[in-house]
Amino acid sequence: MSQKHYAVIGHPIGHTMSPFIHKRLFALAGADADYTALDIAPEALEREYRETLSRLDGYNITIPHKQAIIPFLDELDDKAKMYGSVNTVCNRDGRATGYTTDPDGFIRAIEAAGIALDGRIMILGCGGVARTMAYEIALRGKPFEFAVRREDVGKAGLLCLDITRKIPEAEVSFGLIDQIIGSVDVLINATPVGMYPDSGAQPIHNCAIGRCKSVFDAIYNPLETALVKRARANGSLAEGGMSMLVWQAVVSHQHWDGSAYDKADIDRLCLDAAAELMKK
Repeated sequence: MSQKHYAVIGHPIGHTMSPFIHKRLFALAGADADYTALDIAPEALEREYRETLSRLDGYNITIPHKQAIIPFLDELDDKAKMYGSVNTVCNRDGRATGYTTDPDGFIRAIEAAGIALDGRIMILGCGGVARTMAYEIALRGKPFEFAVRREDVGKAGLLCLDITRKIPEAEVSFGLIDQIIGSVDVLINATPVGMYPDSGAQPIHNCAIGRCKSVFDAIYNPLETALVKRARANGSLAEGGMSMLVWQAVVSHQHWDGSAYDKADIDRLCLDAAAELMKK
């Protein structure tokens, strides 16, 4: 079999961890494939699609092309249609199919960490990452709530309406992030608070963290955020976002070639990816 060719596109793209992660996944699967990063400015997307992207076996997409790529594709899977966003494309038999692997990456990461999506589930923030997580929780029939800043109350209200419009049976509410009361079974941080270089920041106070049974932080830089450190110090089950980044890449490979991976190999890759990130 001839070597296959893959890439990640975005603008800017210099910070991406995708080549490191995907090259390792291809190696683990014993696949003969290369993977590169392509910096494509928005105004060049149509030209690059014709001249470059359509000739690849597949590619990943990051900001700012996750919506802009859609008109060029032949079809979308159901989740990509629901989210209106694509981060993985498979070119097969002359057809380009778009997928979104972020939702499955979130669920795989939660499951791999041993965190059960049950009880009182709270998502911090109401941006794009929070939206992805919220839809997956709602699709599983679990009630949940957003905790947001005062200035984001209107945005949170609109997001709740959007969720219940698409998933009528969803049970979702929202409140203020600085007024969290009572215990929380699953706390999910979908804000950028605690991301490098402001690694010492926490999205909520220590007293609130102390009432959380388990914590998932979508931030992957640093590998262990202040929130995760505090939760673990309290004896809570806690996981950072590197696992979500790696697991969504795993789902891309399943779409491309059906590869399967051992959890132990993915755990090792998460640690190695964090070390590589530190080098950058």
